[in-house]
Amino acid sequence: MSQQKLLLLDSASLYFRAFFGLPDSLKAPDGTPVNAVRGMLDFVATLVELTEPQAMAACWDNDWRPAWRVDLIPSYKEHRVETPTETGPDVEETPDLLDVQVPVIARALQILGIPVVGADGYEADDVIGTLATTWDGPVDVVTGDRDLFQLVDDARGVRVLYPAKGMSKLEPVDAAWIRQRYAIEPSQYADFAVLRGDPSDGLPGVAGIGEKTAASLLAAHGDLAGIVAAAADRHTKIAPRARTNLLAAADYLAVAPRVVEVVRDLPLDVDLTLHPISTEQVREMAELAEAWGLGRPAERAVTALSAP
Repeated sequence: MSQQKLLLLDSASLYFRAFFGLPDSLKAPDGTPVNAVRGMLDFVATLVELTEPQAMAACWDNDWRPAWRVDLIPSYKEHRVETPTETGPDVEETPDLLDVQVPVIARALQILGIPVVGADGYEADDVIGTLATTWDGPVDVVTGDRDLFQLVDDARGVRVLYPAKGMSKLEPVDAAWIRQRYAIEPSQYADFAVLRGDPSDGLPGVAGIGEKTAASLLAAHGDLAGIVAAAADRHTKIAPRARTNLLAAADYLAVAPRVVEVVRDLPLDVDLTLHPISTEQVREMAELAEAWGLGRPAERAVTALSAP
């Protein structure tokens, strides 16, 4: 395994956290709020200082609610959708004060030499899944999305840095952490999530099956396919209520894994290597910082990415 460490940012997860964590009284000279931009730049500086990566990507939602996932489970992220109008498609409800900041965040990342990577028809999770799976070396994934726990792989050095208590205290999520928290293996996490469901993503799960029951079923039967087979076999020992609910959820269980499992084989061709910050990048960042009132966070990000 290469010793080149890759740092992957779940960009929307982080800039939403920055937006809600800092006051919108932080403004550019023209009065535009810049709390999310400043917070994101602080996050970048902190994460680069903490993990010392040689490669990096800000993974982007080119499509936050892909049609192919909605076709499989129509309720997928449905509660996050505004009513369609004649002038445009469904859109995620991003606060207006954040929406105006997202292009500035993307521009700042690009100036800093951090590749902004998305794929049409796919979510940032799928970009992260592909890059984490194909990278030859250790990978740190920074996200507040538990679904990405399915990527944890001790053998390959893939872990999640989870801001359970904010960015000041990131939880390093490895196989031992997942075993202790959920009593499952990382490779079982996607099946676990299918069974448990996730209201925040519009995934119903299986009625009556919470985390403890899901974990016990996986311990007994290995994976979702084994659980479904056991439920269909009257000679296999499963609690009657769980068997009934699993059989009733057959249609959901047939499609949910494709929705929950991140894509790991997108055709991404991008150089993720971090290069020393050039004089031109420093100048461009200073101009952006002055125009948008980014202050100290912009300086911190430049300094962090300038370190050898």
